[in-house]
Amino acid sequence: MVRIRLRKVGQRRQITYRIVAANQESPRDGKFLEILGFYNPRTDPFTLEVKEDRVYEWMSKGAQPSESVQKLFTSVGLMDRYARYKAGESLEVLMAESAAYFESRKVNPSTTAASRK
Repeated sequence: MVRIRLRKVGQRRQITYRIVAANQESPRDGKFLEILGFYNPRTDPFTLEVKEDRVYEWMSKGAQPSESVQKLFTSVGLMDRYARYKAGESLEVLMAESAAYFESRKVNPSTTAASRK
């Protein structure tokens, strides 16, 4: 079974994550099938870059997001857009809506002091 999950990257105490599609049996930082995005929890608000069209492709093939990825996707509206995609809405319309959402998010690229502890 394929899972969409987080993979740790970065230095100690400066962790960022990649969102990857990987076999369920492979280790957390082990072999993966494809990189689908990037997540940095240390910025305010968190930084999330996702290739939504690839996520839709993997989920339509049966890939399941992990619990933490599910929460991230829900917080940016990706799961709602995926439900509309399954219902038959055009991919171009959904990608335009997604791009507009991520453009409107104001992310401060500096990391928060609370995450440096």
